[in-house]
Amino acid sequence: MGRSKMKKSGRSNADKLSPQERSNIVRNITCRETMVEANWVFANDTMADVLDDLTENDWDHVFVVNREGVPMGRIHAIDMLKIVAKKNVERSIAWMLSIPAKQLINLPPLTVKTNTPLLKAGALMLTHDLSQLAVVSNDGVLVGVVGHHTMAKHLPRFVL
Repeated sequence: MGRSKMKKSGRSNADKLSPQERSNIVRNITCRETMVEANWVFANDTMADVLDDLTENDWDHVFVVNREGVPMGRIHAIDMLKIVAKKNVERSIAWMLSIPAKQLINLPPLTVKTNTPLLKAGALMLTHDLSQLAVVSNDGVLVGVVGHHTMAKHLPRFVL
C-alpha cells in the first residue's frame, strides 16, 4: 500500500513572500472571490414562510429582497423569537401568515459591492458589530454574503 503524498499547506507559500508582497495580495482579495451563497426570502413572503426557511435549513438569518433581488433588510432568528414571545394574544399560524417579511425588518442592510476588498468588508463588520454583510452586484442585486467565517478562511495565512 503506497503512501499518499502530503499536501503542502498554503501557509508555506505565504511564508516565502515578503511583507510587502503579502500586503499587496491580501489588499487585492475581493468579496467576489470569497463570498458564499446568501440566505434570502422575498419581501412578500409571510412570517410563517420565514420561520419555515430558518428552521428547515438551520439558518440563523435571512436577507429580505424585493422582486428584483435587491436587499431590503435582514431578519435574524433571534428577532423572530422575540416577536413571537412578545405576542400576548393567540400565537396562531393565521397570525403569522398575515405578516409579510418586509414588516419584520429592523434596519436596512449594510452592503458591499463584489469588487470591495475583503479587508474593507471586515472593517465594516467590526465597526458596525455585524457577523456578515450582503454582497451586491453593480445593479444592487444580492449575489452573496461575506462573514466572519469568510475572514477566518481567507485572511490568516497572510496576517499570521
